[in-house]
Amino acid sequence: APRARRFGSICTGAFVLGHAGLLDGHRVTTHWHYTDRLIKGFPKATVETDRIYLQDGRLITSGGVTAGIDLALSIIAQDHGRQVAVDVAKVLLVVMKRQGGQAQFSPMTAAVAPLETPITRVQNQVLAQLDQPLSIVSMAALAGMSARHFARLFAKEVGMTPMAFVQGARIDRARHLLESTDLPLKTVAFRAGFGSVRHMRFLFSEKLGLNPTQYRQQFS
Repeated sequence: APRARRFGSICTGAFVLGHAGLLDGHRVTTHWHYTDRLIKGFPKATVETDRIYLQDGRLITSGGVTAGIDLALSIIAQDHGRQVAVDVAKVLLVVMKRQGGQAQFSPMTAAVAPLETPITRVQNQVLAQLDQPLSIVSMAALAGMSARHFARLFAKEVGMTPMAFVQGARIDRARHLLESTDLPLKTVAFRAGFGSVRHMRFLFSEKLGLNPTQYRQQFS
């Protein structure tokens, strides 16, 4: 690595570099399923969870296996110019640059734990009524707790705030509807509990890096 012009990894290859001490002090990425593990294993690196690929100086890392294609096209563009990279992308039947980041491929919320607790009961009830108004107060009432105690216990048990869970679950519900149905965006927004297409569009752009129409075009 000291003599290499560039070095890097694809997908979980970042862990090999990490064990060799080559991630320390660098901004890096890996597949979204393993980012938490990379963060814990190599605290001297800055892990960016939503990047398809990431170059930091001589080090280049990428997300999943196919993200290696994006990484390779980036290197070709640097060494031989953008047009050559575009021509290679056409031969490979891929786009030169994908829309959005890794967030569009990963679920916003983890599966509800199989253990029966007041918090998991609330989570399951929330998932069953995403199209209804939901607040910390109403969720706390379902758990039979004060809002403050509920919020604290929820964050400890789930790893996110109650409203972050609701928002993530609504995005996941909308994504499923966009992938599996031809429902109008207004209906998707209503069934997922966003209240309006505008609000759904804002959250998709903020969290996934692309709007609902773009998401449907890529995944349906």
